[in-house]
Amino acid sequence: MTKAVIPNPLERRHLIERDAAPEASLRLAEAYLAEGRGWEAIVFLQKAGASDRLAALRAEAVAEGDFFLVRELTRALGDELPAAQWRATSEAAAAAGRERYAASAHRMAERAEGRS
Repeated sequence: MTKAVIPNPLERRHLIERDAAPEASLRLAEAYLAEGRGWEAIVFLQKAGASDRLAALRAEAVAEGDFFLVRELTRALGDELPAAQWRATSEAAAAAGRERYAASAHRMAERAEGRS
């Protein structure tokens, strides 16, 4: 997919607010993902009902230690991430030198374990 497929910010807002066929939403999400714009793809993946794709994106974010993306994808999926996955996020973040991400993911692991 090319950049031309990605709408400008105003068009994007209108697309988010309107009902759309799941296929169209999925095409938009994939265009954003192809450009490395995972955050912007989330809403279109939700509209497409692509929970499997959201879960795969979350697994990638865990492996990269991207705490904020993991948290947003967990919200989008409407589930709870197990403590082990939060710990994996924390470890990956620490390995990448993202100390604040690591600390935040560590706190979430403790909450998931019921220690906070």
